[in-house]
Amino acid sequence: MDQAKQYRVTIRSVPVRRVLVATLIFGALTALVFAPDTARASTSHAVKGVVISTMKNSKLGTFLVSGTTVYTLKASSTTCGAKCLKTWPEVLLAKGVTSATAGSGVTASQLGTVKRAGGALQVTYGGKALYWFFKDTAPGQVKGIVSDVWGKWSVVVTKKASGSSGGATTTTSPGGGGVGF
Repeated sequence: MDQAKQYRVTIRSVPVRRVLVATLIFGALTALVFAPDTARASTSHAVKGVVISTMKNSKLGTFLVSGTTVYTLKASSTTCGAKCLKTWPEVLLAKGVTSATAGSGVTASQLGTVKRAGGALQVTYGGKALYWFFKDTAPGQVKGIVSDVWGKWSVVVTKKASGSSGGATTTTSPGGGGVGF
């Protein structure tokens, strides 16, 4: 018997459709497992376990953060609606959660909530509603000290930088310029 015939291997053709479907399913499942947390990317999603804490920098002093810097609004006559909330997502609690947690440097008694559309609870500090700024993407960034069509946005400073007078205040300096739309 010929040695070439003895070791011949037959490869069965796998239908291309099965391979394609299996690849698509695997890709979709992988995307679900490794997808980043986009809770703040959309204002319709609340964040579970909101912790409000503080961070320090030399210009502002000690200010509030929840992942990134949080801001308050001294509103203008233009209501902060859908377009505003894309730029300034509300700091919302997840459904069923009734309060934020006071982290390092935060006075727990100053934290509260206010009801928003659909019964969502927005976190407040000292009675002022808290928002994130979409251009702050890393802890400590403070790009949202601006005035825009919706009003004047400020960082909540709990202790001014050395050389300034003390006390818990909301600050708007240093200036950050306007928001480009």
